[in-house]
Amino acid sequence: MTRQTLRVASYNIRKAIGTDRRRKPDRILAVLSEIDADIVALQEADRRFGPRVAALPPLLIDHHSDYRAVPLNVQTDSIGWHGNAILVRKSAEIRMSDIIHLPYLEPRGAVVAEIAFANDFALRLYGMHLDLSGLWRRRQAAALLKRYARAPRMPTIMMGDLNEWRPDSGCLLDFGRFFHFAPCGKSFPSRGPLGQLDRIMLNKRTELIDCGVHDSPLARRASDHLPIWADLRMK
Repeated sequence: MTRQTLRVASYNIRKAIGTDRRRKPDRILAVLSEIDADIVALQEADRRFGPRVAALPPLLIDHHSDYRAVPLNVQTDSIGWHGNAILVRKSAEIRMSDIIHLPYLEPRGAVVAEIAFANDFALRLYGMHLDLSGLWRRRQAAALLKRYARAPRMPTIMMGDLNEWRPDSGCLLDFGRFFHFAPCGKSFPSRGPLGQLDRIMLNKRTELIDCGVHDSPLARRASDHLPIWADLRMK
């Protein structure tokens, strides 16, 4: 079978509140249309307080994009778990989805899904938004890697907002024992990126073709993070 390629992206959408302090979920969808990824891991995809309703309403996603949210079935009117959500093409098959409880100083979690495309081409994806505390980030990385070690081997991607400012230290060392990092570049803050907080990590069954930060005029207004992307081929 010819090895298939796909594009993945990770985007902290800041509850759809832009740098102009306006909440515009349609603007987030417009940025996603610019990137044109097959799978997107979102962070801060739900509002923080109250019932934590989706910052990107499911009907808006359905009617104005080629995506659907991976079902997690844990919160009414939400597409995520502690703000983490995964969007996939409507043509994709979702074979498994689950939430992952993480140790935390402040409430955090992660999500995982197995997604298949044409010709039975499948991968596993973890989406995450890690703690502001370095100690808790390392504990959360350990919990995610423990979950990864129990899973059957297949092409696997971990991505999200790791909140790690220091290069080659902290939780990056932990993830780096099992994954290699796509060198996407600096993505925060969106108006003048200084930090490489957002990361895409690949196991040995994935091959990186290209990657980058999506820095468009619209993306600079839509959130305080710029989205990152990677084009991949499965081995």
